Amino acid sequence: MMVPNKNAQIVKVISGRNPITLHEHQIEAMTELNEINKRETFHSILVLPTGGGKTLTAVYWLLKNAVDKKKKVLWIAHRHLLLEQAADSFVNNCYSDVMMNETNFRYRIISGMHDKPIHIKQEDDVLIASKDSIVNNFDMIGKWLKDQDVYLIIDEAHHATAKSYGRIIDYVEDSARNLKLLGLTATPFRTSEKEKGLLGKIFTDDILYQIDLLTLMKKGILSKPVPESCNTNIDFGDSLGLKALKSIEFLDVIPEDMAEEIANNSSRNSIIVQRYFANYQTYGQTLVFALNRTHAFVLKGLFEKYGKKNNVKIRNKDGEEKDFEAGVIVSGTQAEFIGIDISNEENARQIEAFKKGDLPVLINVNILTEGTDLPKTQTVFLTRPTISTVLMTQMVGRALRGEKAGGTAKAYIVSFVDDWNNKIAWVNPESLINEGEFPTHEPLNYVKRNFRIISIAKIEEFARLIDETVDTRLLESIDFIQRVPIGMYVFSFVDENSLERNHQILIYDSTKNAYEELVSSLSDIFKEYAVVEETIEPSTFDEICEVYEKTYFYEEMIPPYNRKDIEYLMKFFAQKESEPLYVPIEEIDRRKVDLSLVAKEIVDKDMRRKDQEVFINSLWDDETGLMRIYFGNKYFYKRQLETEIDKIFNPEQYTLPGRNATFADRSCEELTIYEMLKACPDYAKKLKEGVYSKAIDDDGKFFCAKCGKKSATKALFHIDHIKPMKWGGLSVPENLQLLCRTCNWVKSDKQ
Repeated sequence: MMVPNKNAQIVKVISGRNPITLHEHQIEAMTELNEINKRETFHSILVLPTGGGKTLTAVYWLLKNAVDKKKKVLWIAHRHLLLEQAADSFVNNCYSDVMMNETNFRYRIISGMHDKPIHIKQEDDVLIASKDSIVNNFDMIGKWLKDQDVYLIIDEAHHATAKSYGRIIDYVEDSARNLKLLGLTATPFRTSEKEKGLLGKIFTDDILYQIDLLTLMKKGILSKPVPESCNTNIDFGDSLGLKALKSIEFLDVIPEDMAEEIANNSSRNSIIVQRYFANYQTYGQTLVFALNRTHAFVLKGLFEKYGKKNNVKIRNKDGEEKDFEAGVIVSGTQAEFIGIDISNEENARQIEAFKKGDLPVLINVNILTEGTDLPKTQTVFLTRPTISTVLMTQMVGRALRGEKAGGTAKAYIVSFVDDWNNKIAWVNPESLINEGEFPTHEPLNYVKRNFRIISIAKIEEFARLIDETVDTRLLESIDFIQRVPIGMYVFSFVDENSLERNHQILIYDSTKNAYEELVSSLSDIFKEYAVVEETIEPSTFDEICEVYEKTYFYEEMIPPYNRKDIEYLMKFFAQKESEPLYVPIEEIDRRKVDLSLVAKEIVDKDMRRKDQEVFINSLWDDETGLMRIYFGNKYFYKRQLETEIDKIFNPEQYTLPGRNATFADRSCEELTIYEMLKACPDYAKKLKEGVYSKAIDDDGKFFCAKCGKKSATKALFHIDHIKPMKWGGLSVPENLQLLCRTCNWVKSDKQ
């Protein structure tokens, strides 16, 4: 018995004109698409703000220029709702004024929740697929692609920096006759050669067309936003520890225990619900972004309780009156803690009810941030804070569909602001709205943001410096300015818990050269170790880390390097295959937190104790300064300043004694390089660099003493004892050589 497959359909072209009237900016975008389409191939990106009609623009143009000309369309998205929305758009815009040649076309949705890749047929015109369903089934789409002109569309293209997207693009490019790649995003990216970053390397033809929020607001295509702030006066900052700070700043994740505390805070939840019911006739259809699942269902119960208590009724589409009801959609299959099944079908029913007006409030957790079309949304409640500009823009954008686009004239953006004691740089939605796009950081705010990131990374260092049980003489022996980073590498990667982790590696004078060499070697090392997947096999991962440590870093670096930074950098490169962004810290800004200069001024002016206190406090309280942001804690700040003053009066106490060049009763030459680095590091460094300099040719490439292999990457080679130490060989220049990894293995196996 045959049953209909709702995920694979033949769509008949509807006779007549498409009733949808395109906006001026959509027509302009299509004009640019027509121009670039004259090429045999292109890699470009279309940037339209949330609510600007990216999907409609792309689908309308593809129906006319690809589907109607029997070209293949492969549409990739990373969420099931986005796949279904794209399919609906293809179906709903298939009119004869758009498709003049063909009378029908076939589409198929491929994902874990839809049809299977094995069912793909050659006659399918449009494949709408999840990223994973394609990357795990290349052989299933190979025949479909072979010798075809293919339009590859990547929805929410700011996700395309993951290596899996690169593999899809490469496979399609190799299999198809011609590839035309178009990314869709509401997230613009800088296009200067230095800053365009990973997206710019994928979409090499740059931004095809973009328009900003303010322009679309003025045209009435997007709603006029009305930002409102509701201060809860609830303090969460006092209980914020270092681990929680790092989780928020680097992952945009409030730790589970703190999230549960916020979610179950009855005073805060009452403020949220009371705010709605005090203005529900103004707010209309309201979309609530909750903190987590617990929060979503607590709010649902509270909304419905208040609605019943205040006798607030709602009418369904048939005009029937019923009790107030709030909907909830969450990711996953079951909310175990309440025993309620939350299937994708149930999520879809809740969304549809909200669209129809049967639900005045829809509460969601991280689902309705991308792509989903909810044109009648009048208000957004931001009950979860975020440090992510991208996420904030997506949340705000849910309510910005204007009257000319079937939405509302005004959009109320209601933020619930807690007291975090200025410890977290939460994104302010009003700043996004006022600027009309992602903020182009004011210089001072940009510097403060960088220093806030640095301060979190340095809290542990500051804590060690005031711990009397920890020997910090090495750190205190160097000039204070050397402890202030000269820059940082900034990147993000998906960790083992599938969370997007933001990470920064602080770079000092002591580690600058080491990290520069490491970063430039990443590509060669990954090729040498045949790393092609986004996840590195554990033993290989550890081996590469060890190679990097032995080649580029020393234990005596002050400030020291951190192995975790190397590990995170490797994970980033495995996923993105690109060098991380380096953000320099200007010398003028570094000097603003140099306590040795403050100490010198205090001593030079011979300040009395009272004058010192006034001066020190003025630096701390200066809103335009960086002291408070950098040190974070006034006690850390004052204790380190006291040390810097003491160094001026008692410099001998901060000068470390020299090291002996012997280890126990053995000569330094009898030690391994590793042992030597601990016992006589200066000699060992000089010895190592001598071996490398001896094995470098006129082109600046290192070469293997056995096979002659050459490379500019130092980490591909090992320092080897010509006469092994177990046979009496010494660690001296004439007994050391450079071998490639293979020759080193061969020699080791023979010994």
